[in-house]
Amino acid sequence: MILPAPVSPSSSRRDRRRARSCGAAARRLTTIAVLVVGAVAIGGCQGFVPHDTASLLIPTFRRSEIVGFVAGFGTTFAAVPDLLAMFRRRSSAGMNPRMVSIMAVFQVLWIYYGLLILSRPVIAWNTIAVGINLLTVAAYFRFARRESSRSSESPT
Repeated sequence: MILPAPVSPSSSRRDRRRARSCGAAARRLTTIAVLVVGAVAIGGCQGFVPHDTASLLIPTFRRSEIVGFVAGFGTTFAAVPDLLAMFRRRSSAGMNPRMVSIMAVFQVLWIYYGLLILSRPVIAWNTIAVGINLLTVAAYFRFARRESSRSSESPT
């Protein structure tokens, strides 16, 4: 049976100092790596920039539009789990209608921006997102009204 060696107070101090110096070295190395990558990115990677060509999947779309549709899908439907949870709970608990309303207003601005730059992905996904947000706000007010009527009916 092997017993651990006794730890003296001076050895634990040395270990802490060594750990601190390793942490500082790691931070310095990370900082240098970020600076080098930033310098390379700023310094001229024009050859690496993808050119916007016709999509191989749908030739009438440009490649940037395909990427826009995929990215828009994720950001548009990110609010759907909260909406579904609210419908399952049949409660407005934990929902902030002000935040969703503000998002809907700015998504309308994104639709206008999409019309200005003629971007189909921006227009399509933000139109869907406005509908989801309006549905969320309507569900919130419906459940909040139902909850307030229940609380006023119940004797306290």
